[in-house]
Amino acid sequence: MSKPVHRHSGLPVEPKKVILNPPEELIRELTLAMPNTRQTRYDNTNTHTRVDARSKLSTYVATDTPDLYDSQTITTAELNRVSKIQDDYIREQEMLVIDGWIGNDPQFRVAARLIIESSNANIAGMQSRLYYPATDAERASFEPTLTVIYTPNLAMQGYPSDRLIAVDLERGITRVFNSDYFGESKKGGLRMWNQLVYDRGGLALHAGCKVIPVGDRSRVGLIIGLSGTGKTTTTFTKQNNSSPVQDDFVALMPGGKVYATENGCFAKTFGLNEQDEPTIYGAVTSREAYLENVSQNEAGELDFYDTSYTQNGRAVVRMEDIAGAMDARNINSADFMLILNRNDNIIPGVARLNRHQAAAYFMLGETRGTSAGGAAEAGKFLRVPGTNPFFPLKHAQQGNRFCELLESSPMEVFLLNTGRVGGGDGDDRSKKVRIRHSSAIVKAIAEGTIEWETDPDFGYEVAASAPDMEGEDIEVLQPRRLYERQGRLDEYKQIVERLKSERREYMKKWEGLNPEIAQAVS
Repeated sequence: MSKPVHRHSGLPVEPKKVILNPPEELIRELTLAMPNTRQTRYDNTNTHTRVDARSKLSTYVATDTPDLYDSQTITTAELNRVSKIQDDYIREQEMLVIDGWIGNDPQFRVAARLIIESSNANIAGMQSRLYYPATDAERASFEPTLTVIYTPNLAMQGYPSDRLIAVDLERGITRVFNSDYFGESKKGGLRMWNQLVYDRGGLALHAGCKVIPVGDRSRVGLIIGLSGTGKTTTTFTKQNNSSPVQDDFVALMPGGKVYATENGCFAKTFGLNEQDEPTIYGAVTSREAYLENVSQNEAGELDFYDTSYTQNGRAVVRMEDIAGAMDARNINSADFMLILNRNDNIIPGVARLNRHQAAAYFMLGETRGTSAGGAAEAGKFLRVPGTNPFFPLKHAQQGNRFCELLESSPMEVFLLNTGRVGGGDGDDRSKKVRIRHSSAIVKAIAEGTIEWETDPDFGYEVAASAPDMEGEDIEVLQPRRLYERQGRLDEYKQIVERLKSERREYMKKWEGLNPEIAQAVS
């Protein structure tokens, strides 16, 4: 297919050549021409990248008022310097331009644009799957509110790994240098969108959304979690023939109103199993999927369990290829929210939280680090404030806004452990919280069939009983029983006191946080 080359004076800088909104088949052709891309036996593309995780240490917000942010910052003068370097580089390159919308509600959607080197066409293909498409008429006069300018092959010396992600919130432009990992494109737009949502009175949540039929009504659930906690799995696991709505980010507004962001899903593929996750598996193995860093043999067969390269294999799939997916415009407000916590000691399979407890656990963002955060985070116990690692402002603002939004909505909030109880992977005394456990819990939450009792140590409510959770499965719901049966009650009590102490200290660091939220962890 020949390349349609255009001049487009509306770009921030004029490339040597620009291909404006190329057709899908041309993007695919350019992707297959990349030396690090192979075709799989499912006829989709699989690109192995130099960078296999997001570059948190290389990400900076550009500002001359750094006190407004908890993140790393650079000055606007430095931004201008690196921008000129990137602009000069682009003038000698062939670039692809992808236009589309973040969100699909006409009252809430945001115009977005990606400008990317054509030699990294897979990133264009993946982003085009996630944007809601603009019509030809809209593209004729398209003016993006948010722009990502992406040069994977331009190093920026003086920054960690010679890599830089410079976030200009004021102008709505993120510039990416020397990373070929698609997540920087996806997060680049959503990070800036985060601020727009906050300015409109809401909060961007790193969350999936699903609708579960219960009798003659539907229950809308939000699933909040850091990468690797099981957010995608929980969103797409079926309960009562439930319908997934969103996989990664939603806007929560007063009254519990929910808005969508993406027309597809950026799914982790490591450990993907057709029996446990048939919905995601079917979409990942379709021709329309774009794969990144998935192990593949010479015959094009994929290995979702190979750890020899990275566990952060990914796939971008279209929502239309997800069986039973529902349009977010067809839902109104959320009925319940799950805050995922991938732990391995005494966190119960599920706990019901009051408003201040919910805001506290939202701020704690406790989980075991995964390969999504790079080698610096993998396997370590992390606390990521606000459960949204891409919120650009002071994190205390997240917690306070979250609590305010809960006050305006009757939505119930639950803590869901997707890890283990009683010890880590190598401890044969421990129990894994399996997908069937989590699915049964989510179903019971939607149907309102859990019997609750107050936990004497943490004050939240734990499940005294739940359908399909009987026998020794009850120890997943109440880990104290597991420790007691194994003669480890002293160990349990020590963990209780350690967690309380650590959480109290952690919450003290967020200046301006509502004190009732901080006190809820005690």
